[in-house]
Amino acid sequence: MRDAERAFHELVAHLRALIRLPTVNPPGDEILAARYLADVLAAAGLEPRVLEPFPGRGNVIARLRADGTGGGPLLLLGHLDVVPAPPERWTRDPFGAEVADGYVYGRGAVDMKSMVAMELQVVLGLAEEARAAGRDPAREPVPGLRRDIIFAGTADEEAGGYQGIGWIVENEPDLLRAEACLTEAGGVSVELGGRRIYPIGVAEKGFHRFEITVTGTAGHASMPREDNAVVLAGRILERLGRPTPRRVTPLMAAALRSAAEALPGGAASVVERILAGDGEADDAALAALCDAPTRRALRALLRDTISPTIVHAGVKDNIIPGSATIVVDCRTLPGTTAESMAAELRAQVGEELWTHCAATTQSLGVPLEQPLPHPLYDLCASTLRRHDPAAVPIPVMAPFATDAKHTVRLGIPTYGFSPLRLAPDEAFLDRFHGDDERVGLDALRFGLPVLDEVVRRYCG
Repeated sequence: MRDAERAFHELVAHLRALIRLPTVNPPGDEILAARYLADVLAAAGLEPRVLEPFPGRGNVIARLRADGTGGGPLLLLGHLDVVPAPPERWTRDPFGAEVADGYVYGRGAVDMKSMVAMELQVVLGLAEEARAAGRDPAREPVPGLRRDIIFAGTADEEAGGYQGIGWIVENEPDLLRAEACLTEAGGVSVELGGRRIYPIGVAEKGFHRFEITVTGTAGHASMPREDNAVVLAGRILERLGRPTPRRVTPLMAAALRSAAEALPGGAASVVERILAGDGEADDAALAALCDAPTRRALRALLRDTISPTIVHAGVKDNIIPGSATIVVDCRTLPGTTAESMAAELRAQVGEELWTHCAATTQSLGVPLEQPLPHPLYDLCASTLRRHDPAAVPIPVMAPFATDAKHTVRLGIPTYGFSPLRLAPDEAFLDRFHGDDERVGLDALRFGLPVLDEVVRRYCG
């Protein structure tokens, strides 16, 4: 990176500009961000292509050329949509992109416009070097590049990606074909037992969303009855809130052992207790090991999870409802099938209550595991160590889904790597979809040169 300070300030400017564009899904309106990115890329001498397969659902793709001697392209992937941000729950304008107390505030600051802005800045730096060498960055090889680099900002990830990258995979796959991909969900430091761990995403849980219809008996509210659908739904919800049985996958066992090797004795013994299947260790031991958001993530990675998210019932205040609906978001480990998750849901509810239930699948995504070892993963890990000698990179699974579920359909190994070095007390995981979402300026200052080096070394 030729001028790191200038690149950092440009990164922050692009991030703030992206946050100010309200690409809330639904409805999306990612075309706002796609056009902004296309204008920036075109000004840098590239030839971006904007795709809008559905009204307002914008995607942008641009390509830096290499001499082709180093193998297939590297795909830099990010999504442009964000989840809703009720302003009454924020202390700052969710789309104001305010800089305060060392942070950039706004919806998408973490998920995932900061990564999009970092990827953009890496591409802009390489395009600038091409122009400085008298080359057309859109048509001629960038000096030193042996692999093409594809930049892709896509729509609809927060709703499964079907109107964004999913559509591109099915209709314009050649725009994305690559030898490997970097995207969100990894490379962000976590304090664990006094050590700075950098989980790199090499897998992700699947999702299985059900709608459960609970059937009771309608009647006059003046005469309570046990088969009130709301009462039945309440009993079901209480059971769905209980932890499901734990299951440590081979990947998570390897990740925990890697972490244990780097931890001091007391902290390492906590990890060994978890691996040994000590159920009591989950909360008591983890509390001594890491902060609350990290504990929640680790617990989620040791089991299939069930989260009720939406409940509907009733039509009038003096009518006992005859039915209620519960939407349930399940996240599945590798090895869990659609059939086994449905059976697990039924077991959690219990047979006596399940007789009142009918469950239908609303959406489904399978768990993913990426190939290891892989040169790109190894490069991410070694670059982190070079920029942070205290770094302990480990391969982990994300508890949520990403657009990797679509890139793997093209056979593209996809790794979560949006490098940020955080302060030990930074509750980063709470920022995802949370109120007052924000990303630290120091974290971005660390992450940009790390990502830049990974891209240049993999493609150079």
